[in-house]
Parts: sequence; structure tokens; C-alpha cells
Amino acid sequence: MRYFSGSLSCLLLFMMLLVWKAQGQVASGVTATTVANGWANNSVNVVVFRKNSLVTHGGWQYTAFYDQDRYVVLGKRKQGSTQWQLQKTSYQGNAADAHNCISLMVDGAGYLHLAWDHHNNPLRYCRSVRPGSLELTAKMPMTGQFEERVSYPEFYKLPNGNLLFLYRNGQSGQGNLVINQYDCNTQQWKNLHSNLIDGEGQRNAYWQACVDAKGAIHISWVWRESPDVASNHDLAYARSTDGGITWEQSTGEKYRLPITAASAEHACRIPQKSELINQTSLFADEKGMPYIATYWREAGSTVPQYHVVYNDGKQWQIQDLGFRKTPFSLSGGGTKRIPIARPQVMVWRKGRRVAALMVFRDAERGDKVSVAMKKDLAKGNWQIMDLTTASVGSWEPTYDTEWWKQKKVLQLFVQSVEQVDGEGKANIPPQPVTVIAWKPK
Repeated sequence: MRYFSGSLSCLLLFMMLLVWKAQGQVASGVTATTVANGWANNSVNVVVFRKNSLVTHGGWQYTAFYDQDRYVVLGKRKQGSTQWQLQKTSYQGNAADAHNCISLMVDGAGYLHLAWDHHNNPLRYCRSVRPGSLELTAKMPMTGQFEERVSYPEFYKLPNGNLLFLYRNGQSGQGNLVINQYDCNTQQWKNLHSNLIDGEGQRNAYWQACVDAKGAIHISWVWRESPDVASNHDLAYARSTDGGITWEQSTGEKYRLPITAASAEHACRIPQKSELINQTSLFADEKGMPYIATYWREAGSTVPQYHVVYNDGKQWQIQDLGFRKTPFSLSGGGTKRIPIARPQVMVWRKGRRVAALMVFRDAERGDKVSVAMKKDLAKGNWQIMDLTTASVGSWEPTYDTEWWKQKKVLQLFVQSVEQVDGEGKANIPPQPVTVIAWKPK
């Protein structure tokens, strides 16, 4: 491992300065700790579909990011500490493509699992050599099947400590969703589905997923007909209560697999060319009810608005947050420079009430880290506040899902970056990677 050097007193002073510098950019009630500088010429370190950018296991928090030379850097710290242990790995990625993010998770036995640098290319996967270590194995296959055209790798932990790995096999407009499962006891992966959601050669699903407290797996997705983001349409849903083997609708009706556009349950019908974004966020509350945060433009309006789509146990409901005023249009392929971030959503129950929190960034608010909160989803207005006082550029929110489950504390991976349209590259120096923490009341 590589540690910050110097005497203990110098180290403590250095870390205090880092914390002071970071906290000077955050609002009251928010704490921040700087990890190190990282690549910032596009949004690859901060895309919303990183699963995960931060993860806590056994009281230790882990992170990963690309440095200025595009090497994968790992870090860990004891929760509550400002001192990060850093390890620059031997692995590089094509960080100039913002799709090629790093995703990580820690299994129930304490092994770190890492996937990086994917956009329609062969699987790049490894894990730590022992529990809690930042030293990684050589690259290895998972199952050896369906691993030649990988995009959007995502890890999820089940309550028993086993892992799921979701990714797209194929290209935009023609891809299928693959799901692998990892057994902590055997340390082996197996393929559960090579084609859970079938685009039938005409479209592909861009999904978001989560695992709830009881271990049910929830997936929602939009369909895309072509590489053009404007062809996104509709919002569909499925869940599994047996570890990902069988799947059902919100009503309990079983799916015949693979799921297709004709058989999918649609939580909301949204036409193409509605500025509907792909790959946002999904959360399930203590009762297993799903909540989806995304944005699109309603018919007759020119302004895309954030929406929360959720199932109340009887039917699907839609809330239009409605606070935005600036129009914009999504069209074309590649990673877009968009004036708002894709959101993250989380909910928790207080008796009969459901409280909801949405994390986002909007140019209308100076591109700060912002949250919209409602203490009772059934009534009242969304209250909006900023967690940072300075712009974070083209940042999108990712957070420590496991720490949220344990403590209901939001810890966000934050870095100010610039994204140029269509995989363009900015020319800015490396920027600090920071973890900010805030507990909603």
C-alpha cells in the first residue's frame, strides 16, 4: 500500500488542511474530506451508473478513481477518519471515453471486486488478493461466457454477502442484459441470465437497479431504439425475490423470460423525443415498494423536469417536481454535456409516511450538489437546498449505498469535472476527489 509520507504530526496537519479546504466548499451541516486529485477532463469518474464509487464494509470505506495518467487508484479509510490509504494500481483505462467508469463492491467475506474500462469491449475484472486488501489479482474472467462486448458493469450485494454483476452485452440499440452471481463460499461466478431483457435486435434496455432490505432485486429501464439518446422511450419494471432467478411484475405476475417490449410492465408510457434520459436511479423502501427518479419533458412543454415514479402498492404514481425553468434538448450519440445531472433517489419510512430525497445538479442553481427533499411524499412541496457552495461542473451523483443502508447517512463521491459533447475531452488540471457527508433530518 502507498500512504501519505512524512511524520505523524505533518500527516495530521496535512489531513486537517485537506479537510478545511474541502469544508470551505460545502454548506453548513455538511462535512467533506479530500481523497486525492483525479482525472477531470471528462465525467468518467462521476457518471451516475458507477456501482459503486464508494462502498463500506466492516467499518472500512473503499473508493476508486482514475488519476491524471488514467491509472486506476484505490483508496480506503476507517469510517469517520480523514486519513485515506491509497494504492495506484497497474491498471489503466481509456478514461477519455466517459462510459469507461470504474465500479466496485466488497463481498460478504471482505474481498474487493473491481470492473473498469468498458464500452463494448472484453471484460476487465479482478478482485483483491485477500479481504481488506488494496492489492489486486491479475485480470480474470467471470464465467468466460458473454464477456466480449461488455458495457455498464454494475455490482450489487445481496443480504447473504453474495454479489450480482449486471452488464450490457452488445451495442446501443441492440444489446441484452446479462446477470452473473458470485458465491462467497466457492469464490465462483455463474451466469444467471444471458439475456434477461431482450431487445430483439431492434432496441436495448438502459436500466437502473437496486437490492432492498429483504434481498429482492428491482430493475427499471427505458427502451432505446438506436444510438441516438432521443429514441429513449417508456419506463418499465421487474423484480426478483429469489436472487435473480425468476422475475415478476409489481402485481406478482410472473414473467416469461426473456422480457420483451411486448411483455414488459410499464410504470409510465413516455414517447420518443421527450428528452427522457437513460440510466438514472431506483430505490426500494422497507416494504419493497420501488421508487424511480429520472427526467423527461411533458407533452406541450419545452422544459425537462425531474420526476419520481413510484408504486404505492396499488398502482404506479408520478410526481413532477416542476421546479426547472430552462429548456434543453437531448439528441445524438455519445456522452452528452447536459445542464442537469441524472438524479439519485432514496426513501425511508417514518410510521405511515414515506420521506424522499433526490440528489441532483442543475445549471440553474450554479451546478452545485443539490438535494430535493419531501418529508411526506403524499403531500406538501419538495424543499430544495444546496450541499456545496461552489460549482462541481458536469458532476453526477453516486453514493455509498451500503453506508446509507446502515446509518441513513448520505456520503457522496464528488469531483468537479468538465464533459464535452460526444466524448470530447476538456483540458483542465486534475481536480480533488472529495467525499461529502450529510444526514437528512
